[in-house]
Amino acid sequence: MSAELASSLLFNLWNMKEPLIRKNNDYPVATTSVEEDGLQQQQGRSESLWMVYLSTFVAVCGSYVFGCCAGYSSPTQDAIREDLSLSLAEVMRLSSAFCAAGWIAIYFAEGAVALDIGRLATGYGMGVFSYVVPVFISEIAPKNLRGALATLNQVMICGGVSVSFIIGTFLTWRAIALTGLVPCGILLIGLFFIPESPRWLAKRGHEKEFEVALQKLRGKDANIAEEAAEIMEYIETLDRLPKVKMLDLFNRRYLRSVIIGVGLMVAQQFGGINGVCFYLSNIFQSAGFSPSVGTITYAILQVVVTLLITQVIDRAGRKPLLLASGSGLVLACLITGLSFYLKLYIGSFSAGMGAVPWVIMSEIFPINIKGAAGGLATLVNWFGAWAVSYTFNFLMSWSSYGTFLVYAGINALAIVFVIMVVPETKGRTLEQIQAAING
Repeated sequence: MSAELASSLLFNLWNMKEPLIRKNNDYPVATTSVEEDGLQQQQGRSESLWMVYLSTFVAVCGSYVFGCCAGYSSPTQDAIREDLSLSLAEVMRLSSAFCAAGWIAIYFAEGAVALDIGRLATGYGMGVFSYVVPVFISEIAPKNLRGALATLNQVMICGGVSVSFIIGTFLTWRAIALTGLVPCGILLIGLFFIPESPRWLAKRGHEKEFEVALQKLRGKDANIAEEAAEIMEYIETLDRLPKVKMLDLFNRRYLRSVIIGVGLMVAQQFGGINGVCFYLSNIFQSAGFSPSVGTITYAILQVVVTLLITQVIDRAGRKPLLLASGSGLVLACLITGLSFYLKLYIGSFSAGMGAVPWVIMSEIFPINIKGAAGGLATLVNWFGAWAVSYTFNFLMSWSSYGTFLVYAGINALAIVFVIMVVPETKGRTLEQIQAAING
């Protein structure tokens, strides 16, 4: 059963039989009272929010799985989607199947081979989730909720990490592997009951399914004519452009969005976050603090701060959060030589640099380069994660304080990059953002 079939089935059940995109003068004249109109509009808004929230919840189950295990990404999802004509929902379904198979292999492992296969499968799934989930959310969410809903991706990643830390104190490693199957199951089943990304459907030429999906996400009584026309006009403009290859990302038309996306991923990772995360217990121990208490406190703090960010990102904007986060990271790195100030470090990271780069990355790339450009940004992100985690111990052996001075310098450069290059994207449609950046 495909996402398109599920959408069509639910559409028929809801008896939505009239065309969904009409010219403004084609809408019937209202014959109801003002009070009835207000009630219908309120019901439409409630239904719209319900479907958007449900779709977001299903998508971020992939983020939760991400937080349950370590993995690395590669740009292979772009080639797979292109060759097999997979939608975002189908990619998430495939990734969830990989993760479920990986967890089962880990549970039944009797030797190193089965364990390695399980970790490889979960690693591949996580690599795809890290890119696809924020993109899917950004493409289904209304502009006034897009930042908050996309930030839930990072909230669920942190939640998965925190739960794993906590249950790891009393469950066996095999039992923990079984808990990873729960969000996989929710995601696999839930994808049959939520609409496909309207922008992906429009890009593939499925106009009827595009109308159904957009109407379902905005409410059956909502007027989607203006939004639908803007999306279709933008898609038609992009369709007139030649097919994009990897080297085309560095053409003048797309260069600024690529620099922003890749630059934010470099700033996020090379600021030292994965070095701190992967060697957290050792850092706490060297500071004379309980590793178990410190690690759990760290994980919970990450969830709380990231959750708070969802409440302000669409009001405060992306750039102010990035600048505040970067400033906090510089300060924290300068004093983390004392090690007791790690809570300031993770609080600063979660306040902006943790979630916002993924939000902006999901907003800035035009749909015709989203696969290639998003794959490149994700690859750079995970390369940075590997490089920082690999070099962290060597740097700490050289100088613990010097290590964080290096990270402070990188975070200071990140602040300059955000001020000079990164645009504010709050309150604008994806089409408006991409047209402004790419001309």
